Amino acid sequence: RSINGAYRFDFSDGFQSYLAWTEKNGYGSRYIGSMVADVHRTLLKGGVFLYPATTKSPDGKLRLMYEANPMSLLVEQAGGSAVTGTGRILDVVPSELHQRTPLYLGSKGDVEEAVRRLR
Repeated sequence: RSINGAYRFDFSDGFQSYLAWTEKNGYGSRYIGSMVADVHRTLLKGGVFLYPATTKSPDGKLRLMYEANPMSLLVEQAGGSAVTGTGRILDVVPSELHQRTPLYLGSKGDVEEAVRRLR
């Protein structure tokens, strides 16, 4: 998994549950801090890249049109999944140029488990 742990206590209870589950099940955590590098590593090694909404940024922090969409397209073309937590990233119709979004992308199973625990 790749996630910025500095925001851990700003994540929802459901996402806290997911993080606890990953730790209990032996998932390692690598976060480089550059989305392109983190997604590249996820594509090569597997796993999941997570940038959920926080209490301070309830709409997420990543920009839909020039961060989330391009990486989501690549991950889906590689056979993975990319979602906002409520739906597919590439199905989101932008309402503004700098629109922000939460993002969960990577292997289908890992993304599905993260979303399942969000609910």
